[in-house]
Amino acid sequence: MYGCVGNPICCPPQYCVRDTFTPRIIPVIQPVVTVNRQNIVDVPQPFVQQVTRNVTVDRGFANTGNFGFGNAGGFGNAGFGNAGAFGSSNRLFMR
Repeated sequence: MYGCVGNPICCPPQYCVRDTFTPRIIPVIQPVVTVNRQNIVDVPQPFVQQVTRNVTVDRGFANTGNFGFGNAGGFGNAGFGNAGAFGSSNRLFMR
């Protein structure tokens, strides 16, 4: 062959691969669980119990001028709540 001397060299074959894809459906089951939760939350609800008490006040000595509605130290004056007006003789406000 055209003046070639010896045996010819044989190379390994080269491959050209043409990939084609054919879809195949495979069922995949994915379970979904819906959970309805009811959360109970404690909420305080105050109830008011009204108590009415009848209190008898020992007024001490009569006509001393420390008690009444117009005397010094009575209701509406600067002495209301002081020890001389109600604090010393009224059992409801004793300390």
